[in-house]
Amino acid sequence: MASRKAAGKAAAKRAQRGSSNVFSMFEQSQIQEFKEAFSCIDQNRDGIISKSDLKETYMQLGKMNVNEDELDEMLKEGKGPINFTVFLSLFGEKLNGTDPEDSILSAFKILDPDATGNINKDELKHFLMTQADKFTAEEVDQMFAVTPIDVAGNIDYKSLCYIITHGDEKED
Repeated sequence: MASRKAAGKAAAKRAQRGSSNVFSMFEQSQIQEFKEAFSCIDQNRDGIISKSDLKETYMQLGKMNVNEDELDEMLKEGKGPINFTVFLSLFGEKLNGTDPEDSILSAFKILDPDATGNINKDELKHFLMTQADKFTAEEVDQMFAVTPIDVAGNIDYKSLCYIITHGDEKED
């Protein structure tokens, strides 16, 4: 009987550590942003993201015909009710579950159809300033200041990936 109690306490401590650990993965400002996102998705404000919450969120975003199977798959990722801690854990797993260097390399490879390992500086600048989360000219200049660029104006994107993920050696 005593060993069952000890095992139960140990499991409770692991669960507590696991949930408190997720908060240490993010800065306070990030946690606040996740909290805001969670509140936007939790349409009925019951503290749990449900299928109807997801449907309503999609409808607000203009997607009226949401695939039920997709919604079920999203909810299954939580392995139970998705409260804020589970929501945060899911993002933590997604963000920490991928090697950022591999992800960044894959993105650069899209811009390198000939697989040369290089991207032209001007093409990259144009892409960064016109696509998705557009960079400003100042942001591009800041990036190029630490980017290895050869005399022909090409960037070795593997070196750039290393700098992005590990920092610039010159900063030490």
